[in-house]
Amino acid sequence: MSGKRGFVLRDALENDIAMGVFKAGERLDEASLAQRFGVSRTPIREALLQLATTGLVELRPHRGAVVAQVGPSRLMEMFEVMAELEGMCGRLAARRADSSDLSALATAQGECRAAAEANDTDGYYYANERFHHAIYQASRNGFLAEQATLMHRRLKPYRRLQLRVRGRLQTSLAEHDGILAAIERGDAEAASSLLKAHIIIQGERFGDLVANLAEHSA
Repeated sequence: MSGKRGFVLRDALENDIAMGVFKAGERLDEASLAQRFGVSRTPIREALLQLATTGLVELRPHRGAVVAQVGPSRLMEMFEVMAELEGMCGRLAARRADSSDLSALATAQGECRAAAEANDTDGYYYANERFHHAIYQASRNGFLAEQATLMHRRLKPYRRLQLRVRGRLQTSLAEHDGILAAIERGDAEAASSLLKAHIIIQGERFGDLVANLAEHSA
């Protein structure tokens, strides 16, 4: 599977799962998907295997690939871990980021701003991903960056769905501004606290996400 085609297939399936096209527990039929995307079953199988490594899809004996079921309590636990990992990355980035790291962060934030102003949810989703990965890179801790990236992948469809909540793009953008400013001035504790608050879902935000999940699963 070529890199670009593989990304397109994986991203399309991920988005369909996030938007409820495929429901939790539903079987993902390779033949049907191959026909839909106009490809052979091999790249579909590879895309499903990649989604399985993130936990979004489960591979079951005699059933093949099915959409994983993640309950609200499990989802909250996952976001709690993600918040801690991002907080660690932010703390280290504020202490270790060099000019190239700051430039990468500013560029990604500029792309987030342009997408938010255009109300382009998908565009913001990809720019937001670049912003967070730039923070991981700036931490200068390869192992931490690997773990944060793995958890980021696991939560991608839910983070994507979060961005569809009314007003979330503008709120996320403002939070990014604060995070970037803290890293630029080398304020490790502020960067860590702001990133944790940016990631964690609780109260109304968690209710909004659960409501969106329920709506797209209905």
